[in-house]
Amino acid sequence: MSLHGTYDPQNIFALIIRGEAPCYKLYEDDDVLAFLDVFPQSYGHTLVIPKKAAARNILEIDSDSLAKVMAVVQRLTRVLVDELQPVGVQVAQFNGAPAGQTVFHIHMHIVPRFEGEKLGVHASAKADAAELERLQARLLARMAG
Repeated sequence: MSLHGTYDPQNIFALIIRGEAPCYKLYEDDDVLAFLDVFPQSYGHTLVIPKKAAARNILEIDSDSLAKVMAVVQRLTRVLVDELQPVGVQVAQFNGAPAGQTVFHIHMHIVPRFEGEKLGVHASAKADAAELERLQARLLARMAG
């Protein structure tokens, strides 16, 4: 898909926002939702999305919604780094298929990076559901503590 087009209200993130598809939720408020990526690039890969902005990419989102997303990105990046102790952390956002975007609802990636991992932008396999549940519980406990 190109940078320009029509927002699809049936994309997977829109379904997650409406509660029509499941997710491993880490954070939610009126404006932002964050959850673990089921096709992670690395252990702890988290996605942060706006709930009210029907924007496909950074060109379409309003500044206030983007600021709210970024505040959650920063908060969750701190939680992930504190809990998982990666050697690095990647925060990324892709616009258009040629740039690596696969879901056309604007979203931010928080990807903890660990020693010896191959750097890439797409995962090769779906994560184990039980592992995601354990990680979700661990991160939620960190945020509550």
